[in-house]
Parts: sequence; C-alpha cells; structure tokens
Amino acid sequence: MNIRPFTQSDQASLIALWHAAGVATPQNDSGKDIQRKLAVDPELLLIAESDGQLVGSVMGGYEGHRGWVNYLAVLPKFQRRGIASCLMKEIEAALLQRGCPKINLQVRSSNLSALGFYTALGYLDDNVVGLGKRLIVDR
Repeated sequence: MNIRPFTQSDQASLIALWHAAGVATPQNDSGKDIQRKLAVDPELLLIAESDGQLVGSVMGGYEGHRGWVNYLAVLPKFQRRGIASCLMKEIEAALLQRGCPKINLQVRSSNLSALGFYTALGYLDDNVVGLGKRLIVDR
C-alpha cells in the first residue's frame, strides 16, 4: 500500500470511494468538497492505493488552533487491514509538523464501529455538542 497526496486524476475514484464507504452525504457535493480542499492545503488530502487502485482517503485541515480530520474512508473490501490506521498516522504527522496541538473530528453517534476505531487510536469524547451552519447550500 502507498499513501500519497491526491491528484486531480483521482477525483472520480475518490468520489466513488466515498460513496462506497458511506461517508458521502446528500447535503454535500463531493466534487465541490474536493475542489474546496484543493484551494486550501491540498497536500492534506491523502490517498491510499493498493496495486494502483484507490482504496482509502483522509482529509486534514489546520487553522492555527485545532486540526480537523474529515473523509477518512476505506473501500469496504479493504477494511480491517490497517489502512485507516495508516492514513490517520500520516495525517496526524502532517498536522503535527504544522504545529497542530490537537485534532478534532466528528463521528455520527450511530456509527459505533467508527467510534470504537477512533477510541482505539486514543481519541476521546470531548463532551461537546457539534453544531453546524451551511453558508453555501450545495444541493
């Protein structure tokens, strides 16, 4: 397996991966999310590939106070092989290199397997409520 930065030629495969892994949501336009990321720290959109096939992704961000992780995804048939853990190690290292003191991420409360995964990596419940407001409606 190889982890590398996203390139524009990965877009169709990445969108398909997000849909297959269940991280794409109806309210977000995946293509627009990719283009927005490419405008800000594009090197923090990482791809995992195996034998030339895109099998995983993670998107990181850092605004000077907290780091964020989004779109951690692995194709279902490649899950439970350590790919997500490797992607998280890579994005954590990239954020730490930027001086990021803490990473936040959001997990749907119903996604018990993801909650267990992140807990095993040392992520804890911060006992906060996630709030959001759409400034641009994609759909």
